[in-house]
Amino acid sequence: PPKKKDIRDYNDADMARLLEQWEKDDDIEEGDLPEHKRPPAPIDFSKIDPGKPESILKLTKKGKTLMMFVTVSGNPTEKETEEITSLWQGSLFNANYDVQRFIVGSNRAIFMLRDGGYAWEIKDFLINQERCADVTLEGQVYPGKGADGNEKVKNKTKPEKAKKKKDAEKKSNGVKEDNRVTNQREEL
Repeated sequence: PPKKKDIRDYNDADMARLLEQWEKDDDIEEGDLPEHKRPPAPIDFSKIDPGKPESILKLTKKGKTLMMFVTVSGNPTEKETEEITSLWQGSLFNANYDVQRFIVGSNRAIFMLRDGGYAWEIKDFLINQERCADVTLEGQVYPGKGADGNEKVKNKTKPEKAKKKKDAEKKSNGVKEDNRVTNQREEL
């Protein structure tokens, strides 16, 4: 058995051991666990519409933190972007959606949702705003009301856009990239 010591004589190591004992005996409620340690919510497969892949995403993201990128149309300054997205956040708050907003550029913001199950409803609200150019959610880009005519291409993913540009550049150069120094074998 460990020797009994006066609490006033405890050092840092003794305090750390005491804290470990308390935490070991302490039961943590499921709601207090960090998100990555919580068990996933059960999925009701009867609510899934096989014709809509978004319905599967809605159910799998329910209860999880999710982020969406929002682009403000026109050429706004960072302050204008702050004001416009603040109005959107206020409207969502009034509709009982828990949304946090972070400005990441002069015309771009991140909306963080505590419950990803509501993301598609919030996306629908945002793309109907006059100054919304586009919303990026789970890799999909949804054009908004404020998008230019050339931006209104439905559901393009950004990595595909970049890949197509690279492929077009390769074809226009007419040079096939290769790891070898030369393509032909040199005779000695």
